Amino acid sequence: MPAKQKQPVYVLGVDMTKFIKPRGKVDYTELGFEAGVKAMLDAQINYDDVEQGIACYCYGDSTCGQRVFYQFGMTQIPIVNVNNNCSTGSTGLAMARSTIAYGGADCILVVGFEKMMRGSLQSFFNDRENPTGTTTKMMAETCGITNAPGAAQMFGNAGREYMEKYGAKPEDFAEIGRINHEHSTRNPYSQFQDVYTLEQIMKSPMIHEPLTKLQCCPTSDGGAAAVLVSQDFLNARPHLKDHAILIAGQCLATDSPSLFSKSSIDLMGVDMTRHAREVAMKEAKITPDDVQVCELHDCFSANEMITIDALGLSEPGKAHELVA
Repeated sequence: MPAKQKQPVYVLGVDMTKFIKPRGKVDYTELGFEAGVKAMLDAQINYDDVEQGIACYCYGDSTCGQRVFYQFGMTQIPIVNVNNNCSTGSTGLAMARSTIAYGGADCILVVGFEKMMRGSLQSFFNDRENPTGTTTKMMAETCGITNAPGAAQMFGNAGREYMEKYGAKPEDFAEIGRINHEHSTRNPYSQFQDVYTLEQIMKSPMIHEPLTKLQCCPTSDGGAAAVLVSQDFLNARPHLKDHAILIAGQCLATDSPSLFSKSSIDLMGVDMTRHAREVAMKEAKITPDDVQVCELHDCFSANEMITIDALGLSEPGKAHELVA
């Protein structure tokens, strides 16, 4: 269990760029700069108030964070670069919160930015062991390997297992895709803003059953940022208190040995998700019944389906009924 937090931490400002197709038209320096400036404006602070910077990205050389942050000013603050795959942004926020909670700083700017390659995710360091090598080996032993993108195979296999165990149908996964695309029309920053029918979702090219193309998250270029502050920071600026949002609960977790249970669902970290949910909700003093809005990692519709179960937002094995 994590150590008890010493003092509350607040989100004072957030903002983001528009997400665009990865075509190299906007560099990461611009994306990070835009997101950071907009977040500071939202927080009603300037860069002189920032005591630490955390830069979050996966694609880029070391110290891209310094390159982005130096555009705000060269105030000699420490800048940390974070690369943790899909949890990179969450990791940066957790690091900032922990630092502030234990008195290491009163104001931290977290900036995430990504300039990606076209097409599905790929590895660039082929002269050494792939970090997902053991996971891929387990998948090969239990489900085999196809020519589909690796991540789509892993999450697609989890979706197949969910169907076998709980009776879900391909339409249930496609409905998640339909809902997500409908939501995109309400966000001017989203990369795609097209609405599709359930039939169109299901008839789009199959990537790895049950996942069709329109159930898979596209690669994107974009940026987002958040300003985190301490109670002391707010006490010194009472006019900002109504603008601050308390981080009531948070947990950063890794896998348990169940990763190697030979279950495709377990292989996608459902036990890790369940543990993080329990710790964060306990700290926030809430239960799943208190949750009114839930943002899920939407890389694939199958991931959202199994995550609904892991978060306790439905009865075990009933997530597909909730979606329907």
